[in-house]
Formats: sequence, C-alpha cells, structure tokens
Amino acid sequence: MSTNPTDAEIEEVLVNGLNNRWYAICPSTFLKDKPISLHRLGYKLALWRGNDGTPYALEDHCPHRGAPLSVGVPLGNKIACGYHGVQVRCDGTVVSVPGSPGCKLEGSRPTLSFHVKESNGAIFLYKSTVNIDEPPPLVLPEQLTSDEYESFLCYTEWGSDYRYVIDNVMDPMHGTFLHKQSHAMSAGARSATFKLEETEHGFMFAKDAQRDVNFDWSEFGDTNYHWLRLDIPYPKTGGPGGSFGICGSCTPIVPNAVAVFFWRTRKVSGWQRDVWRFLYKNRLEARHWAVLEQDRAVLEVMEPDANKREHLYQHDVGVMRVRRQLRQLAISQLAGK
Repeated sequence: MSTNPTDAEIEEVLVNGLNNRWYAICPSTFLKDKPISLHRLGYKLALWRGNDGTPYALEDHCPHRGAPLSVGVPLGNKIACGYHGVQVRCDGTVVSVPGSPGCKLEGSRPTLSFHVKESNGAIFLYKSTVNIDEPPPLVLPEQLTSDEYESFLCYTEWGSDYRYVIDNVMDPMHGTFLHKQSHAMSAGARSATFKLEETEHGFMFAKDAQRDVNFDWSEFGDTNYHWLRLDIPYPKTGGPGGSFGICGSCTPIVPNAVAVFFWRTRKVSGWQRDVWRFLYKNRLEARHWAVLEQDRAVLEVMEPDANKREHLYQHDVGVMRVRRQLRQLAISQLAGK
C-alpha cells in the first residue's frame, strides 16, 4: 500500500468503521432466544446466545453453501446451519458436517468470528478482518463502569453517516441554537470562544468563559473504543445528582445509516438513585427524546457530501480535530500499523 493513500482509499476505510477496535452494535434486548442477523461495520452478522446467555457472533455466512447462519439452530457456543446442519463454533471452526462426517471441512476455520461482550444494556463487538484468539479489553468511560453512576441506554437508528453524528456531538455551540427551546439548553451566551484541552484518552472541546451553564463542552475519547461525552447542567427541579451526563457512541450500519447509542448518566447513590430513576422515566425521558429528534431532523437531510462544501470557523475546531484523528487512524490502518 502506498505511503500516501488517496482520499478515496481513506474513505473506503472510514465509511464502514476502523478495524481493530470495539463498537456497540445493538441493545441487549435485540438478542433473545433466537439468532438474529444485523448489518454492521461492513458485515452481515449472525448473533445468538448460548445456554447461559453468553452472546456470540459470526459472519452470517455458512462456509458450506453460504446460507445465513442466522436462520440456523443455536447449540450453546455453536450454531448449526439450517440448510445442511453444518455446525460452526463461535471461533469460526467447523466442528461437524453431519452429511459427510470426516470431510475436509471439519476442523477447518473458514468462518470469520467476532469477539463480543455485553455491558450496560448493549452488545459490543470487536471488529477484526481475521480471526483472533484474544482481543484487547473493552474499556468504557467511568460513567458506565463506576457504581457511583446510574445510567439509561437510549438507542436509535438514523439515516445519516455516522461521522456526522460524531461531528454533531463535538459541536457544543449547536445546542444554543438548535436546542434553544430545551428546558436545559436555553441559558447562557449565544456567542463564545472555545479551547481544546487534552484529556487522558483524547481531548475536550470547551467554551472558554462559560462552564456548567449550557451544553458547554464535549469530549472525544479513544480506548480502543471511540466514545463521546458531555454534561448538561440541570436545575434542582431535575432531581438529585447535579449535571445530566451523556456518554455516546455510534456505529455504521451501512453507508448513510447509523446505530446511535446515548447513555444518559447521573452521579447518584442510595435513595437519590431511586428518585433519579423515577424522575427520568416519568418526566425527563420524553424531553430528551425530543432533543434527539431535533438532531435527527437536521442530520438526516444533510447531503452525504455536505462536508465537502463547508466554510468552518473557530467553533468547529473540535470537529476538525476529531476528523483529523480519524483520518490519521485510517492512514495508519492502510499502512498496516
């Protein structure tokens, strides 16, 4: 591969998501007693649960004749193709060919397998183009791992490029205008200057002279899983726990279709946790969906090549930084690093 890849080569890498990292692919509730098929990250995936509830994933393609494994029969950590009964283990190995025992297909590992983990109400998948025995750990933000926080998963699918969703979160200033009627985003200055702040796992893009008033900052993190984080200050009427946090990520389904994950978080414990859960479900959740709908309505009508005709200014430094970072990761992938 050339050391100076073309824009088309870089786009080919980015359109379906970078390799060798974790992605959230669906809510846990998608995966019940029967296998399912999902398009994600440039692949068609077969997912199922073992007898103990453990999730597994293979490329949705039987190595015998190409029938979808997702219409087969789950057998613990194996799945039997519904067409000819060929059994494929979760690591991609064919363990049985009932119609021709002992044939050369048995014992081979022709099926692409994927490591999956379940956490915080979602199924996460490690994207790799080859079978690997052990992936790097899935490292989530503190707000999704610490007992000090409570969270709710909000999941939706939009007809947009996943990178526009990232751009949207890394653009705090849009909250002042697009979401100005929101109960939590009507305060603060309508103009601002911003600064970049390096963080442990990435960077924060923040208003220079305003904090904890509106949607005043957003953070991009890379822990072999790309995540986004922001806080929205809440009045006391919003219940205990201070600012309302959002931890998010997005995963390409197919070009111009994206799976969007937003965990709504709050630092609460004890009786305050119960109050927060009640208030969220009974008063606040509908408002948050209304804000997301405002984002969706804009992003879904953006032209796929709208970013080729931009005139960016200082408010867009966070967008430019994350785009540059993704581009550099794509270049490194093309170089085999």
